[in-house]
Amino acid sequence: MLIPVRCFTCGNAIADKYDEYQTRIKAEEKPDQVLDSLEISRYCCRRMLLSTVETIQQVIPFYEAIQKRHREVQSELE
Repeated sequence: MLIPVRCFTCGNAIADKYDEYQTRIKAEEKPDQVLDSLEISRYCCRRMLLSTVETIQQVIPFYEAIQKRHREVQSELE
């Protein structure tokens, strides 16, 4: 997962809190309570954690398709 190391707006470190945030969210705790307990009070920092989505799973199929097509073209050229 690619979480920004620091908040884009204020520069506070947030990447070190992301794993605990995700763990507690999966345990069905409320996001606002988790952020409060992690002492993330600024709305810009909250935005960074709340809006982060894992896009790598969406990108992998395209990468694999490109690699497959590259192998096909290489075999045709040989």
